[in-house]
Amino acid sequence: MPQSRYAIVLGAGLTQFSVIGLFFAYGLFFKSFEVEFGWSRTLMSAVSALAVFMMGALAALTGRLADRFGPRPVLLVSGLCYGLGYALISQITAPWQMFLLFGTLLGAGLSTHDVVTLSTVARWFEKKRGIMSGVVKVGTALGQVTLPPLAAVLIVAYGWRNAAVILGVGAGIVLMTAALMMSHPRSIPASGGAVVRSSTDFAAARRSRLFWTLCAIQFLFFPAVIAIPMHIAVHGMDLGMTSARAATLLSVIGGASVAGRLAVGLLVDRIGGKRAMTLCIGILATSLALLVVAVSPIWLYAVLAGYGIAHGGMFTVVSPTVAGYFGMRAHGAIFGAVLFSGTIGGSIGPVLTGLVFDLTGSYQLAFAGMATLAAIGLGLAITLPKPGKA
Repeated sequence: MPQSRYAIVLGAGLTQFSVIGLFFAYGLFFKSFEVEFGWSRTLMSAVSALAVFMMGALAALTGRLADRFGPRPVLLVSGLCYGLGYALISQITAPWQMFLLFGTLLGAGLSTHDVVTLSTVARWFEKKRGIMSGVVKVGTALGQVTLPPLAAVLIVAYGWRNAAVILGVGAGIVLMTAALMMSHPRSIPASGGAVVRSSTDFAAARRSRLFWTLCAIQFLFFPAVIAIPMHIAVHGMDLGMTSARAATLLSVIGGASVAGRLAVGLLVDRIGGKRAMTLCIGILATSLALLVVAVSPIWLYAVLAGYGIAHGGMFTVVSPTVAGYFGMRAHGAIFGAVLFSGTIGGSIGPVLTGLVFDLTGSYQLAFAGMATLAAIGLGLAITLPKPGKA
């Protein structure tokens, strides 16, 4: 066991950095695939959507495994899978190979990065779950800032196949090192705080309206937080940006999300999960609506800064909110199930976004659709019970 619980935060942050940073960097390979294989964006989006779906489908299972056996063995296996899967992208020649990789190795790697790391952090920091979840999610933001531009440089310098090998091997090393830092505390707090008076098991949680409301909210906002990072770089190229400059759009999202993650983490600890979640979804819906009309680079950067704040905040707020409502008894399983609901929407979002572009030659209609879904999610967030009244 690590001597300091802050080693847990570091290990969780490194996991977030590697997994999500490289997942977003996948969008930088789109142009290479278009040139070499003639693949449509619908097809390339469907590949990533499958990985997102598998992330959620396996999240409840990996959450339960981590609840029972601890995070270290689960993260070691998933880290090895993710690094190997990314490196094997270098060998693909046909679409079915991409679907196989993203539906197995990469999906397995994605399945643990949130549910296992954030559940572990929630166990170690009973009174500071919000801010510590935010600190861990800063790792995701740093990955978004640094890894897509790195991928762009490697693709230009060494070709996309060699770039995939370099990125995959590096990710595998970092992820398995991070896994060794992770463990559960010797004693687990019985309750996460305030709403449910005793910690809730998974079966009881599934029978509650609150659980399904959280699942619905996750389903509605997740298409935007997956599809926008996946398509925004190539959208920038469509508007006339170079690939290197378009990669900085992801960096803007990542940089702004640092502020969002930390601010929302503090807000969760001070004003509760419901209010923090409502604020985040409101900002998300507004930024998506503005993205429809943001066609010049300067406005695109400005709108994505707002989107990044909401993006980071939404990924931070869910785990401590689930802990606050249901406690820690089955946090991994409950959080994993809520996450799965989101990944159903998240797996559909990128595909429909790519399809809209292929049919219309523009992303505007897709942006408007995601704004509408986020607005519905905002309405549901407002109906969540106040602490103590669930």
